Amino acid sequence: MARKAKQDAGEARITPKKAKNAIAVAKVLGPAVIPVVAPYAVRAAGAARELYDRYQARKLGVAVDQIGEFSGRGAALHARIAGLVQGLGELRKSSKATDADAKFATDTQGTLEQLSATVRAAERMPATRRKAAHRAVASELDSLEEQLLHRLGV
Repeated sequence: MARKAKQDAGEARITPKKAKNAIAVAKVLGPAVIPVVAPYAVRAAGAARELYDRYQARKLGVAVDQIGEFSGRGAALHARIAGLVQGLGELRKSSKATDADAKFATDTQGTLEQLSATVRAAERMPATRRKAAHRAVASELDSLEEQLLHRLGV
């Protein structure tokens, strides 16, 4: 109760004397504690980075070792484009692929190259234009993914 009254009266929680005492304690304990704590802190930082990388990879739909290939604001779109390119390769190799499927794969490959260039160019655009470009690319990718899945029989 008295402590609450002091705080209400305007007394600072951190005073110059308390700060000086904390620094003195840190000077004495720091050299003894840092060598013990540092390895754990480094391991914790490494584990946190690994969890973050896994989260990013799962969010983009790619393997963790591929996460460096997809960066920037258009990373998710680049990952989708890469997935479509991979799907087109599987369509070409499919034993059930027809001539129409091969033509679709060839035409779509060119479209994906243009979309990839658009996403790269959008990185340097103002936010509103970049978002509009990303929405347009995402819409086109939705259509292409749907067509590819239909041709793969999914």
